[in-house]
Amino acid sequence: MPRVALESTVISHGLPYPDNLHLAHEMERIIRDNGADPATVGVIEGELIAGLSPQQIERLAAASDGKVGKVSRRDLPIVVARKLDGATTVAATMWIAHRAGIEVFATGGIGGVHRSRGPGPSADVSADLQELARTPLIVVCAGAKALLDLPATLEYLETHGVTVIGYGTDEFPAFYSRGSGLPVDIRCNTPEDVAEIWRAKRGLGLAGGLLVAAPVPAEDEIPAAQIEPQIEQALAECEADGLRSAEVTPYLLRRIAELTGDRSLQANLSLLRNNARAAAAIAMALDCE
Repeated sequence: MPRVALESTVISHGLPYPDNLHLAHEMERIIRDNGADPATVGVIEGELIAGLSPQQIERLAAASDGKVGKVSRRDLPIVVARKLDGATTVAATMWIAHRAGIEVFATGGIGGVHRSRGPGPSADVSADLQELARTPLIVVCAGAKALLDLPATLEYLETHGVTVIGYGTDEFPAFYSRGSGLPVDIRCNTPEDVAEIWRAKRGLGLAGGLLVAAPVPAEDEIPAAQIEPQIEQALAECEADGLRSAEVTPYLLRRIAELTGDRSLQANLSLLRNNARAAAAIAMALDCE
């Protein structure tokens, strides 16, 4: 049975308890219902685990705020050496999943290049993009988070040789919104189409991953014009509070949810479920080779 990786940051840093626990179990159930084997990735007492047990997921979900660190690639040596618990980001999940022989990973939205709040381009670039450029994994997402600089994010991916597939779409999704007006490299309408491109990439010996961008289901979409004012307000408040680095994205997502009356939260949950289904289908198509 093919395996599909899931990240744990969404468990420890995405939702309050017990909603986060319910979501984690639901994501795993969706993948099982679609024929694949879920492998939620995390760190428990310094052990890197691709396939957390229900008890370990509960441990990450129930930990008090701030007790479980948000772990990216750079943090892995620290949590291992100190034997800490950790919730893995997209970058760390990719690295651990590949190490475990997993080829497909379902997440919400990847990180990217942050919007510049001053003159010149932003120097704040998510480690997710570098990981996509070097770690061979199919990452299924709903595009990059809408609070980012999407043109700059796609430019970075192009420069570093990461193919961006639109799963049933010609446009790069903008997380809460189905389209961004920015084109993808290729459209694939079936999981078999994605599997064919992945096999070709492997056959050519090309490094790095494949980004599969699936739009949020239409019934839960928030059009970009409607949510952009809330994003701008949250960004301004974040800057005024002096937040930096790993503090930024969790704050922005939480604040946008408050400003939209949890409409953005509903979109987030919907796209996570949708991505889990798509990832399981792609993993099953790969398993047929």
